[in-house]
Amino acid sequence: MTSEQQAYHVVVVGGGHNGLVAAAYLARAGLSVLVLERLDHTGGAAISAPAFSGHPARLSRYSYLVSLLPEQLIADLDLDLRLESRSVASYTPTIRDGRPGGLLVERPAGERTAESFRHLTGGPAEYDAWNRFYADVGDLAAVVAPTLLRPLPLEREIRDRVSAETWHDFVTTPLGETIEARFADDTVRGIAATDGLIGTFASMRDPSLIQNRCFLYHLIGNGTGEWRVPVGGMGAVTDALARAATAAGAEIRTSAGVSRIRADDAGAEVSWDDAHGSHTVGARYVLSNVAPWVLRILLGDQEDPATKPVGAQLKINMLLDRLPRLRSGIDPEVAFAGTLHLAEDYTQLEAAYDDAAAGSVPSVLPGEIYCHSLTDPSILGDVPAGTHTLTYFGLHTPASLFDADPEAARDLAVRRALDSLDQHLVEPIESCLATDADGRPCLEAKTPQDVERDLAMPGGHIFHGDLDWPWAANRARLDTPAQQWGVQTDIESVLVCGSGSRRGGAVSGLGGHSAAQAVLASL
Repeated sequence: MTSEQQAYHVVVVGGGHNGLVAAAYLARAGLSVLVLERLDHTGGAAISAPAFSGHPARLSRYSYLVSLLPEQLIADLDLDLRLESRSVASYTPTIRDGRPGGLLVERPAGERTAESFRHLTGGPAEYDAWNRFYADVGDLAAVVAPTLLRPLPLEREIRDRVSAETWHDFVTTPLGETIEARFADDTVRGIAATDGLIGTFASMRDPSLIQNRCFLYHLIGNGTGEWRVPVGGMGAVTDALARAATAAGAEIRTSAGVSRIRADDAGAEVSWDDAHGSHTVGARYVLSNVAPWVLRILLGDQEDPATKPVGAQLKINMLLDRLPRLRSGIDPEVAFAGTLHLAEDYTQLEAAYDDAAAGSVPSVLPGEIYCHSLTDPSILGDVPAGTHTLTYFGLHTPASLFDADPEAARDLAVRRALDSLDQHLVEPIESCLATDADGRPCLEAKTPQDVERDLAMPGGHIFHGDLDWPWAANRARLDTPAQQWGVQTDIESVLVCGSGSRRGGAVSGLGGHSAAQAVLASL
């Protein structure tokens, strides 16, 4: 092993978006920062890349929308980044009594939304309940969102600022019970429930409340919960962050696979391998942007299969020659402009969970579709008129379903995902797919195992593990800056800075921001 006679204030392990956020903040504060990334590019799951030979379209192949990234963080780092609002929040195609229809939710909601609710549910009651439900969620989001760039508040500090009913319904009671009490229509219930299940395998009545925590993260971004499209694709986010970090003086090395971290409370050594050999540098702090499960291995522990996270999503990327027509008659450019919900009635969600929990690919697979190119056509490049991207995100597909026969299980899951869309289309989606340079349909599917292989996320878990509440327990120890920011490990010189931090998960930058602030407060 060669040894580099060089030490840094901070070494960041992993060049995903959180690692870049931390590097940018710390370098701007004058610290020496080294970022080590295993892949030949930075960005982690938030990248844009051509997916199909012969086509210039750049797809957001893993992460796909932005909500939690604070506007203040964008301003702090002077990021050259533009986020566009989608013109439609969601459309949910339905078939009732053999008749196709659908529920449209505009952004912002207006008379067309109200009429859509009345037509589907038979009156105004469900829309009134919808507005009350999201007003209550908005009250909680308005309290939580401003705390995300500060040290962790205590639970009681959040609880005391919202109504007792809101706290009960969204924090202490399984979300399914709240949804069942507030809504009567199966489709409306399901649309409300889905934000609790993105990347999370749980029943809506799970007593662990993991679905409640997932729901909250999906709806608190910047106090509005709006999910926006980054112009240029998800890679535009991490490219802007990488530019900010390097402009501030951070050093970024790609194709640098970290093999070991030796650390005590006073400092650490980080070893990695690249094309030039093996290297080791010292650091006062190491920030881990890999999953906590992986960090333990780098620190010298053995792999523990029992504690390995389990991802639960199916991602399908498609490139179309044209958008398909829907049986309901709605304009496809409206239906696909927001989130298109498929097989996500409340009863379907619970039945799919039961199937998957019993070890089977759900017979009716729930999922959601996004057409980014309707909001941001720049990602398409020079393509024929009518070309569009489609991204499908499937629920209740835990990694365990793909263990025994990965190819067959993936093919079955993809078929059931497409079936859930085809039942609402005039023409099957496969007839709309473009073909690549070799004549193959432009469709790629990624199971949790694929995500683990591509991105080294254990179990393919997109949040690196179960999400935590974005506040501290009332009796939590908050003696050190790392504890106060929710980024501590058992070693004072090693902090988590990614999705495994207290406020990690999704493309938010919160883990990186929190770790950077903890370091700065400790120096």
